Amino acid sequence: MPTPNFNGLRVLALESRRAKEIASLIETYGGAATVAPAMREVPIESNPEALTFADALLAGSFDIVILLTGVGTRALLEVVQTKHPSDAFIAALRRTKIVVRGPKPLSVLREWQVPVWVAAPEPNTWKELLAALDATGDALEGKRIAVQEYGAANPDLLAGLDERGAVVTRVPVYRWALPEDLEPLRGAVRAIAARELDVAIFTTATQLVHLLKVAATMNQEAEVRAGLKHLVVASIGPTTSEELRQEGIQIDLEASHPKMGFLVREAAERSADLIGGRRP
Repeated sequence: MPTPNFNGLRVLALESRRAKEIASLIETYGGAATVAPAMREVPIESNPEALTFADALLAGSFDIVILLTGVGTRALLEVVQTKHPSDAFIAALRRTKIVVRGPKPLSVLREWQVPVWVAAPEPNTWKELLAALDATGDALEGKRIAVQEYGAANPDLLAGLDERGAVVTRVPVYRWALPEDLEPLRGAVRAIAARELDVAIFTTATQLVHLLKVAATMNQEAEVRAGLKHLVVASIGPTTSEELRQEGIQIDLEASHPKMGFLVREAAERSADLIGGRRP
């Protein structure tokens, strides 16, 4: 099998925490990388919802806790530590049925030696999570469930739990903000509008939201939306793809596994053909 290669295609990534890693991957596969970090994680330092949740958890008031992200799980502990000892909080988690959406919160809980009752399988969306809960055979009617949120609420997950009769408590832990330095993102807006890129890689839909927000401040949102139709749009997985489509963005390829390495490799494999079909 030939090695996947972008063959010099101009590839935009909007990754923040792993910006250097994704740039290196793109270049390893022969792409010309443009990385414009689109997000900044902002922990909610004064988080009354999280502290109220911790009080209730320590009092044994929850039947199930759903943890959606590894970063959010760690951030939750940081907030709780401002009021309660970490050992007491972790011990309370051990006494509660824990549900995780994917491997990252699962890894954190293994580190803390907290047993997991249910782990949603790939591709780790809210659909798999609800299906995994249903597969336990335990009715959720009347169960008190806390859901750790990551930046924004997941209305489909919340609605699914509500339909099953659960009493749901949302626990927001952190939110996403625009990066402090907006110039790389402004550069990406200009490049998309001018059709100077070939591929756009999204590892979360919030990247698109922030890209469009910055484009709007530059009076170029319409141009960016039109420019994205000219690009190959690659998504890391079903959750991101679903949210991008809700924003009216067509997905050209989705990683076979929701991991950055798979995403970049498969984009390198397929982008040239996709562009060829689009630009005869």
